[in-house]
Amino acid sequence: MTRSMTLTRALRNGTVAAVVALTTVACTGSDDADDAAAATEPESTGDAVVSTDEATDSTEATEPTPVGSDVDGEASAADAPVAQGPPGDPAQTVTSDDVDRALEQIPGEVEAILEASGVPGLAVSVVFEDDVVFADGFGVREVGGDEPVGPDTVFQIASLSKSLSATAVAGLVGEGDVDWDEPVVDHLPDFELSDPYVTENVTIADMFTHRSGLPPHAGDLLEDLGFDRDEIFDRLAQEPLDPFRAQHQYTNFGLTAGAESAAAAAGEPWDVVIDEQLFEPAGMTNSSALFDDYITATDRAVPHGLDAEGNFVVGEQRNPDPQTPAGGVSSTATDLANWMRLQLAEGDFNGQPVIDADALLAMQTPHSLSNPPGSPSSHSGLYGLGMGVGVGDDGFVRWSHSGAFLLGTGTNYVMVPGQQLGLSVITNGAPVGAAEAVSQSIVDLIVDGEVSRDWFAGYSALFAGLFDPDLPTDWSEVPSDPSPAGPADLYVGIYDNDYYGPMEVTQDADALVMTLGPDAMTFELEPYDGDTFLFSPPGENGTGPTGITFEVDGEQAVSVTSEFYDQSGLGTWESR
Repeated sequence: MTRSMTLTRALRNGTVAAVVALTTVACTGSDDADDAAAATEPESTGDAVVSTDEATDSTEATEPTPVGSDVDGEASAADAPVAQGPPGDPAQTVTSDDVDRALEQIPGEVEAILEASGVPGLAVSVVFEDDVVFADGFGVREVGGDEPVGPDTVFQIASLSKSLSATAVAGLVGEGDVDWDEPVVDHLPDFELSDPYVTENVTIADMFTHRSGLPPHAGDLLEDLGFDRDEIFDRLAQEPLDPFRAQHQYTNFGLTAGAESAAAAAGEPWDVVIDEQLFEPAGMTNSSALFDDYITATDRAVPHGLDAEGNFVVGEQRNPDPQTPAGGVSSTATDLANWMRLQLAEGDFNGQPVIDADALLAMQTPHSLSNPPGSPSSHSGLYGLGMGVGVGDDGFVRWSHSGAFLLGTGTNYVMVPGQQLGLSVITNGAPVGAAEAVSQSIVDLIVDGEVSRDWFAGYSALFAGLFDPDLPTDWSEVPSDPSPAGPADLYVGIYDNDYYGPMEVTQDADALVMTLGPDAMTFELEPYDGDTFLFSPPGENGTGPTGITFEVDGEQAVSVTSEFYDQSGLGTWESR
């Protein structure tokens, strides 16, 4: 796998490790960001030190060091000496004055990034010391309209759903309904993977930290073809597995299986579980795990994808219900502020216990290595249960996650528990780095007193890779001397595949048409070179034309292989 492919997958994974690792390089104009990925220090998901003893209590009792003064006599966070807490647990340095000064600058910074990115609208929330100190919207809900985004505008939040879902499971763990280390099959007895040992032993925690051995994004292409959750779960048994618990490989449907197992243990549907465990007690009144609630909301942000010219346009509306725990939650800036307050308060909300602190700490603790270090001195990217866990260059632990629907959503949150600080950014535009740029700019303003660099310039260059096909073959290259396709009768027929289901190839006027999926999606096959044709895959993961090749024996094709669908070796159909 090339480094560019690795970066693209890391970006799609929803963690910001690779993005932040490359930001410094991108912002200084390096021409070799891929090579720098291995050597540049990740900031958001770096090597974390998580304290589980009385050090936390002593930190809370330490007075923050007073800030210094700048040349104008104003207090400056950048001039403050670093307060000393217990080893690995620095004392809080951010003060209310730091936050107040930053709040005055946030609207201007957000508006500048909104204009530079072209994203139609976004909403921001900031919490500090258990207070919501900022919650507001910018831009419009739909391009070409005039309805403004507000703090209670409902957005699809994509992979931020993983962190909220892990919080709900922590609630069940605290109540004794389930344990993080219980096997998924204890409560989903029909769930099966290709290795019997893994089937019997893969736990809810394994799924939430992406170490089951399933290939990256296993099941996502089935969702794009219209298969429902149960059908996708059934087909995961055919996916080849990498070594169990040996590496972090991000899978939406693996995490979804973990959440569904926890819900089965509680005896309730998942949408009820997350409502009862999190949304209701945390006052998240406009949040839901049901697509129908999002699509019928009166104050709703419409997703916008990118057209061929790079303009934001209203396009296909994604329904992520099949993977709701991983990417199907909708929420608002106000509601996400409440969730961050609960996280930073160790499971309490408005002084009342909601989630057991120990169960929540398990979520906030690193469980897998998501981004290996590129040099002996660089941080490692780590992942907890549904959230990235790392350490910034200032020594403070950071929790973070990004979310991305290429069809129209880019989201991000960052929390710094040692500073009692959290912020979320949700947008209604395809992921171009705007959410992450706003997050990092706000963190800079609050912690350091000024924005350290042009974050959007760096992130936008890196996020451009998300829209490139992640395949070995560049199908945009036209063969210099292509061979003609054979007669249509050579390819017409029905081809079987246990994983993706049957494919039917028919002749329609002058074109060959391929039909796939439970909803009988049709794709015109465009001649490319001999027995190879081009088609455009559907849905979230379709990033342009890709090839499909027929194997011909005599006067009839006997099989057909799609490179796009063969990424884990399951993309060949056999003729009936």
